[in-house]
Amino acid sequence: MMPLLLVALATLLASLLLPFAVKPWLVRMGVVDVPSARSSHAKATIRGMGVAAALATVIGYAAAVLLGVVTVDRSVSAVVLAIIVACAVVGWVEDLRGLSIRGRAAAQLGIGAAGSVVLIVLTGQSFWWLPLAALAIAAYVNIANFMDGVNGISGLYGVTAGGAYALAGTLAEQPWLTAGGAVLAMSFLGFLPWNLGRGSVFLGDVGSYLLGASVAALAVAGFLGGVYVEYVLSPILVYAADTGYTLLRRIKAGERWYASHREHVYQRLTDVGFSHLQSAAAVTACTVAVIILGFVAATASLPVVALCVAGTVLVLVVYLASPDLIGRRRRRSKVTRLPVT
Repeated sequence: MMPLLLVALATLLASLLLPFAVKPWLVRMGVVDVPSARSSHAKATIRGMGVAAALATVIGYAAAVLLGVVTVDRSVSAVVLAIIVACAVVGWVEDLRGLSIRGRAAAQLGIGAAGSVVLIVLTGQSFWWLPLAALAIAAYVNIANFMDGVNGISGLYGVTAGGAYALAGTLAEQPWLTAGGAVLAMSFLGFLPWNLGRGSVFLGDVGSYLLGASVAALAVAGFLGGVYVEYVLSPILVYAADTGYTLLRRIKAGERWYASHREHVYQRLTDVGFSHLQSAAAVTACTVAVIILGFVAATASLPVVALCVAGTVLVLVVYLASPDLIGRRRRRSKVTRLPVT
């Protein structure tokens, strides 16, 4: 336990302290986020602080090996880290000079496919899983990027998902997953004060790609390694549901689904009066609820599993409907408060 705590502490300190060096460098580089059609922010802000989180992640993985936390399956841990770093590099290129949609997609799919091939070989699984694994990594990198639109959401999600995978690794006796989850959680916990403080900074694409790749690589490697599917899937359900639901709404409305927008559920919550932090907290609370239900279902009897599945569906439905429900309620409240003439 002590080596794991040291790994977590080393990662957290790196994530907290590295921005002191990275922020001035980003200013000199001119890496600034200019509000666009998909932004929930009104002013230009320094982005790219995901570089600090990425460096902290590398330090954490190295510490896990050096301190003996990952004593077996080091190769799996190395492949997971390689996927994470490669995706973060693609995000950094996007931050610096931009990439075409095709270029990003090709890079993400290529990284997902290459990493998945090695993971399949290491775990002895069938290559029938390759298309699904590669697509899952590429897709979730983009999902995390889409969901990084209000202050605090990515930091809180990184802590939540990382904590879930650290617990899953402990329960499944997979030290590499425990270490990877702890590193993910601490890398993004250290980012939160910088994101929520007065001189707030953004992760940028390098950071959102880092987050998506961290979650996806741990999930895919865990699934291929035989970890309960409930442990693997529960941390990603809310993000995936928000993105999928938003995509379907835009297609149904005849909009260009690939164009920039700010119509995700968490963004629409800010439209009905939530602050950035309240919206991020709502997403986090729903994610925690789904994770708890998933972890209970993993080893429960069939009746309990059915209840957990029903509970998960209920949480997702309420979350997806929440902007409309809250908006209607507030409109009714305004009507009832109108003075009688």
